[in-house]
Amino acid sequence: MNVREIRALLELLREYGLSEMEIEREGVRLRLRRETGVPAPPPPLTPSPPPAAVPAREAPRVAALTVDAPMVGTFYRASAPDAQPYVREGDVVKKGQVVGIIEAMKLMNEIESTTPGRIVKVLVDNAQPVEYGQPLFLLEP
Repeated sequence: MNVREIRALLELLREYGLSEMEIEREGVRLRLRRETGVPAPPPPLTPSPPPAAVPAREAPRVAALTVDAPMVGTFYRASAPDAQPYVREGDVVKKGQVVGIIEAMKLMNEIESTTPGRIVKVLVDNAQPVEYGQPLFLLEP
């Protein structure tokens, strides 16, 4: 993992209010923990009733994955400057669905989703240079 990837992950921790995240890729395990400055309350002495159901739109995000750049190049969200993006935040994608393009050495390479899920966040701007392995999309399975 490079510094850019770690910074993107730290931004996700902050943005979604997560206190901890663990990722393993290519045999490297990284655990990020964010201290909130507020000590955790002591555990209750008596069992408490289960919490009320949280509405689906406010449910906490769990086990988010990323769609990563398979090469170095320039990332494009659409097939042409005036075309609609392949995907937007909130879209549901299938495994193998094209989510963007990376131009490398004057060749346009389609980037496909590696798993089915919902696009939670687009992590790269259109026409931005990307590095190998850089997260492009945050995907919720």
